[in-house]
Amino acid sequence: MPIVRFIGLLSLWSGRLGALVVLPLVLAMVFEVVSRYAFSAPTAWAFELSYMMMGTIFLLGLSYALREGQHVNVDFIHQALPRRGVAVIDGIGYILMAGMLFWLTNVLISNFAGVYRTGEGSGLSAWNPPIWPYRFIYALGFGLFALQCLGKAIENLLVLFGRETEGPAR
Repeated sequence: MPIVRFIGLLSLWSGRLGALVVLPLVLAMVFEVVSRYAFSAPTAWAFELSYMMMGTIFLLGLSYALREGQHVNVDFIHQALPRRGVAVIDGIGYILMAGMLFWLTNVLISNFAGVYRTGEGSGLSAWNPPIWPYRFIYALGFGLFALQCLGKAIENLLVLFGRETEGPAR
């Protein structure tokens, strides 16, 4: 189904983008360690940059992990039921999860808009960077996760009605 493939591609590229953030995170942390211990000059930005980048990796990787089936699963139930029974349980779960995540994404978008309007800083260090870019990533990550849940719900509905899917787009 084209919409499911499109959602899968969004999740794939979101995961790849999140993986790219690992490199600047490692470089920033190495810089901080060298600066702190070799020159006795810790940075004012390392803590905040590290939690924002680690959060970005996590948030952009949520939908990718779901797409690839790398989330926690209760396998003993799945093993005891036929494929259509599993599709019913998973489909209901993904529909409920998608609904909650779309609601959460809406709240996060409102939060992002408010923080952007006021120019609020993080307030956690002397650096005090604007927090709106990170709040945007929050909304984006949960929005992509909601879309991937919707895609999984559609896949399960297709299985329930006897139409197997060809799997995620690569």
